[in-house]
Amino acid sequence: MDVTNLLSAEWWIVTFGLIGILTIIFAETGLLIGFFLPGDSLLVVAGMGASAKVASAVGLDTPFPLPVLLIGAPICAIAGAQLGHYIGAKAGPRLFARPDSRLFKQEYVEKAQYYFEKFGPEKAVVLARFIPIVRTFLNPVAGMLGMKPRRFLIWNIVGGVLWTDGLLLFGYFIGDLVPNVDRYILPGAAVIILLSVIPIVREVMKNRKSGASPITPAAEPKGKHHRETA
Repeated sequence: MDVTNLLSAEWWIVTFGLIGILTIIFAETGLLIGFFLPGDSLLVVAGMGASAKVASAVGLDTPFPLPVLLIGAPICAIAGAQLGHYIGAKAGPRLFARPDSRLFKQEYVEKAQYYFEKFGPEKAVVLARFIPIVRTFLNPVAGMLGMKPRRFLIWNIVGGVLWTDGLLLFGYFIGDLVPNVDRYILPGAAVIILLSVIPIVREVMKNRKSGASPITPAAEPKGKHHRETA
């Protein structure tokens, strides 16, 4: 297996099918090791795979059942995020007290906490769904900073449904409407990834110009959004 396959939505879909899609959605949002998985492009290509016109081009013998995707993907995304929140709440700062490695970077955690601070818990939980890496690390950060589980669940559901079903339906309708859409799967996935990381790039450039760090890790979180009791 080529390591680059791990970043290919088509490879995951053809190799593991529907169960693989749902597992990846859960892992990317619930397990810290899943941040590199192709969540956005996976959902779009899976939506295309639910279209009878495109399924064979994606590499499928039969189309995916769209209703199963529209129900299963949000459930897995919501369950994964809740697990991440629970881990963050229980493990606290110890969870992220580890040196940088080839996969893990402290800046990933800092960026997630930055969005939590900037937009507030509710907006951050929803918006993070559409930002790679941040959607993985924000959930445990929200738990670590004391966001109440019930409050997190409400906005987790909103973000999970918008993210999964929005991209699935986008892929499904694009597959039905655009002639020879299989030619554009790889370029389209690249565009999706690029659009997803634009917010991160903008913030990084802004912080570099100002000479400020995106977050001060040593500072104790303050305000009504932090250290809430469950």
